Formats: sequence, structure tokens, C-alpha cells
Amino acid sequence: MEGIINFIKDRRLIPVAEKIFSGERLDFEDGLKLFKSNDLISLGYIADYVNRKKNGDNVYFNVNVHITPTNICVGTCKFCAFRKDKGDEGAYELSIEKILEKLASLNLEEVTEVHIVGGLHPDWGYDYYLEMIKRVKETYPQIQIKAFTAEEIKYIAERGGKSVKDTLKEFKEAGLSSMPGGGGEIFNTVIRDKLCPEKISAGEYLDIHKVAHKLGIKTNATMLFGHVEIYKDRVEHILMLRETQDETGGFQAFIPLSFHPVNTQVEGAEYTTAVDEIKTLAVSRLLLDNFDHIKAYWIMLGEKVAQLSLFYGVDDLDGTVVEEEITQAAGAKAGKYMPKERLIRLIKEAGKIPVERDALYNIIKIY
Repeated sequence: MEGIINFIKDRRLIPVAEKIFSGERLDFEDGLKLFKSNDLISLGYIADYVNRKKNGDNVYFNVNVHITPTNICVGTCKFCAFRKDKGDEGAYELSIEKILEKLASLNLEEVTEVHIVGGLHPDWGYDYYLEMIKRVKETYPQIQIKAFTAEEIKYIAERGGKSVKDTLKEFKEAGLSSMPGGGGEIFNTVIRDKLCPEKISAGEYLDIHKVAHKLGIKTNATMLFGHVEIYKDRVEHILMLRETQDETGGFQAFIPLSFHPVNTQVEGAEYTTAVDEIKTLAVSRLLLDNFDHIKAYWIMLGEKVAQLSLFYGVDDLDGTVVEEEITQAAGAKAGKYMPKERLIRLIKEAGKIPVERDALYNIIKIY
């Protein structure tokens, strides 16, 4: 590793790099040093070293579709451009039949995952959400269902007068394979109270994921960055996830989500930059030594930054997606769909090996 050490331009990173190369875990101060450095080339070398030790040259993707059952939501999150009140122009709600019709209209021959998240509908009860999962699984038994954020699970449980544990057990029996990581936002209490005071707390978010993990339900984790938080908030957030992963081992991937400001109520917020996005992905790879996968969500990053991130510790580009709605409402510019062939090309051009996976990271095909 001496060659890389000599190559590092920002000499303040050398002690951090030495810890990494000796297998020592990074701490909070190390995380701050990494975020404060603009030596992206060195960050890339170090993050790529860590990623290659975990994943070699493999870069994962899947063929998936997104279903967003409704944009009607009782929440009032300031960073959300997607939500509507009932009766608002553009508000919609899909019946279970409409969801099945929508899925039937798509080419699902190669699809291995349907991703279901949406608003907290004021009129939908526990049984409706449960029936949604049952019907999708009965109709498409070969497809894994990744559905409902921790926020949604708590809401559904409360609607049914049930515990989170009992809710997740029943939904797993109905066909739920895994959970997405949405709703993590930023764990800092002060910022969370400003942006989404009605949302579950960081502790609740982590506790719901812990319950899922103990029931054998794998989940992802997220962090929304680039709004009003600062570097220390990001480091705290990432280390809280690392601590939870030490306890349960149930997180599959970490997904830093870049904030999109259009139509939100976050004053003064702007689009994130490529430098900040790449840096955040690289630092995440270095701090989360117990996460197997760091995902670049191309919907938010755009395909070019996502492709570049493959040199900065990223080993997953998500998937084909198909009809993502939530980020589009906030001004996403990357589109709603990427053909599998395009994902393969992006990965191969980076000198990596495209690996098609399912929602649980079982390998389907290596290209």
C-alpha cells in the first residue's frame, strides 16, 4: 500500500489511509477528515481499494419495476415534492386492481423485483396494504416484493392496531421479501424536527429495521444529503447505521440519496454537485466497513455520475427502475427508466463486471 500512500496529495488523509490498510476501523474524526478533503483522486483510490477487497470488479444491478400506489399522504415533510392532499390537483390513488393492471402492462419477463412505496393514505387500512402484497405475490409468484419503508410499516401497524413485529411477520408470510431504506433522511434530531417533525425518529427507524432483520427480512438503508445538514450530521448518520449493522447484520446496501429541491419547502436548498455526490459515496464506503454494498442510485445522481462512482467505492447501480415517480416530482433529470443493456454498457465501460442480481443479491447472470 506504500504506493498509494505516496500518491496521496492531501497529507491529512495519510493517517486515515494507514488505518484502512491495516484493517483498523475508522472513527468520527476520520469521517470528518474524509469529508473535508477535496483530494478526490486519493479518496477514489482508497475507496476503490476497500470495494475491491469486498466485491472484486463486480458491479450489481437488477431488473426491477417501481409501483407507487398513491401520492396522497398525511405527512408534511418539507423536503417532499411528491405528496398531495386528497382532492388536490394531481392527487391519485391506485386500487389493487389498477396496480395489477399496471404491472400487467409492463414487460415482466425478466423482472425479479417489484419495489412498492408511496404516501401514507388517510383512508387505507391495514387489510388493504396486506391484500396489496398478497395479490401481487399471487399474481407474480416469481417476483420478489421489496415494499414499504419503516415509516410506512409503522403507519400500517398503527392502522391495524398491531405491533411492528406482528405486522412484519404477517407481511412476510403474505410475500414481502425485503424492505427499502427510504425514510432515513438525516438522523440528527434538530434537523429532522425542522424538515419532518411528524416522521418517525431516527431511533424508531433503526428499531423497525432491527425488528425486520431479526425476522429474517433484509433491508436497505439511506441518507438524504445536500439540504441543510453539514458534514458532521452525515458522519453521525452513517456511524449510527454501522452500529446497527454490527448488532443485526441485516442491511444489504447503503444508498446516499442526493437532495432534489424543486417543488419542496426547503428554503435556499440547491441541487447537489458531482463533487459532493462522489465524495459522499466514497466516504460511505470507507466508514461502512460492515456493509457489503454501496449503491449509486442513478435516478438521483444521473447516469454519468453513477458511472463515475464505480471508481469511488460503489458496486451497485440499482436497476432498470421503470416509472419512478417520487424523485421526478422534485426535479430529477435522469429519467424514469434505463434499459438493462444500457446498465451493462455503463458497467463494462468502467472496466467492471456486470452482475445481474435479484432483490436479495442472489446472482442471476454474470455478463
